[in-house]
Amino acid sequence: MLVDSPPQPRDGTTCAPPAPTARRRTLRAAGLLASLGALAFVAVASIAVGAKPMPLGDVWHGLFHASGTANDVLVHDVRVPRTLLGLLVGAALGIAGAVMQALTRNPLAEPGILGVNAGAAAAVVSAISFLGVNSLTGYVWFAFLGAGVVSAAVYLLGGSRAATPVRLALAGTAASAALYGYINAVQLTDSAALNRLRFWQVGSLASADMATVGKVAPFILVGLVVALLLARPLNAMAMGDDTARALGAHLTRTRVTSMAVITLLCGAATAACGPIVFIGLMVPHLVRAITGPDLRWILPYAAVLSPVLLLGSDVVGRIVTRPAELQVGIVTALIGGPVFIYLVRRKRMAQL
Repeated sequence: MLVDSPPQPRDGTTCAPPAPTARRRTLRAAGLLASLGALAFVAVASIAVGAKPMPLGDVWHGLFHASGTANDVLVHDVRVPRTLLGLLVGAALGIAGAVMQALTRNPLAEPGILGVNAGAAAAVVSAISFLGVNSLTGYVWFAFLGAGVVSAAVYLLGGSRAATPVRLALAGTAASAALYGYINAVQLTDSAALNRLRFWQVGSLASADMATVGKVAPFILVGLVVALLLARPLNAMAMGDDTARALGAHLTRTRVTSMAVITLLCGAATAACGPIVFIGLMVPHLVRAITGPDLRWILPYAAVLSPVLLLGSDVVGRIVTRPAELQVGIVTALIGGPVFIYLVRRKRMAQL
């Protein structure tokens, strides 16, 4: 039984989110505005910080008064696309993690931990190495396929409806280990694929351009909108299937749509910049401490704070090894690993 979720009544179902008071709603709204301010700050930092530090005046000039200088080109062609991709991918991973945790009622659910990102990555590597697919437009569909297949497989291996958080995490870890072993084997036998994918495999925003942003943005934006529309039915499902049906929720449709949203968001994010883990684990837990269990607030918060974490990690990676840089997937793994261990060790969260 999960105890890190809303309190449970005697029949074992999960209680509905408590009705918020006016003061609590005001605090939530103020927190969301503060989160938007933090997002604006890290977005500016992402444009200003790099191998070549840039004064804010040059950032402003490059954004709004570009005249073709070297700094203007750097802003427009390199750092703005990188920042936009970070915003999209961060929001996608955070929302996917929140929806996955609500759908499975599993506080350890996360696209990286449950193998979804690894499935998408393995499918992309296969498409590039064996089918000669070279464009993002081509292999994004393979990413969707891989993410969907692995999501279903991990859920079945973890025990389906009888799955516990730790069982699902173990099944996802086993699937990820097998898939990353396959990815490494393919790359070692295909030197061309190794050269193309060595930075993508660890999760990187460094190769972002406006073409990539334009290709993945429609998928991610559609996934985000549909996820927000799922907040009410997922809230109803948190009270148990019988209660959700009584409230008019369509359980099968909600589950299928949620899985489609997770696949869409994770597939697009992984195709664009490789597998980045732990964003979808850390941010929903942080958000629930602020908003409580109501997904109508959790999802907007996650859409804002996840890019803050991703872009912040990317900026840190550019600073600590300057003039080189540490890929963002490595930074999020270094941060997220201890967080995951802490969550697993909490006795109140899950039982084997």
